[in-house]
Amino acid sequence: MLMSFGGETPNEPATMRARDWPCLRQFGVFLENRVGALNDLLRHLESPHIRVVALSIVDSVDCAVARLVMNNYEHACERLKFSEFPVFETDVIGVELPDTEQPHVSLFTALMTAEMNVHYTHPLMYRRNGRGAVALHVDDIDAALKVLGEHGHRIITEDDLANDDEYFG
Repeated sequence: MLMSFGGETPNEPATMRARDWPCLRQFGVFLENRVGALNDLLRHLESPHIRVVALSIVDSVDCAVARLVMNNYEHACERLKFSEFPVFETDVIGVELPDTEQPHVSLFTALMTAEMNVHYTHPLMYRRNGRGAVALHVDDIDAALKVLGEHGHRIITEDDLANDDEYFG
């Protein structure tokens, strides 16, 4: 049963974020720049049902930000909610690398045609049909999804990470 608060109408399930949402949710976790901080975070998150599929670290003298994409957003979110780690969330686009001689060139040429600025990218530990994938953070997600689709690029969803991955079989 959906409840309404303050006269607002409740969200219908069809309008809420689903596992086939065309973006991946990335967690940004602030860590002290000390030995063992990343290990503490990963020990808190990883389990037999939750695995890291992307990890990158932005480091500075005093602190670091770990960017993580997990194969099970809901469970990871729940674990982080009850942790002491300061966390923020960001949408990123997961894209399967095309079967070409220059897969990254193909992908970034498509984004360049739309004059899309890519803030950062990192690999996804995801494999399907022998192809890898990358996560992209861009200026305009909707425009990037449109141009990538128009150029025939396959978008990776959270459902793909949870159920359709040859890397972890």
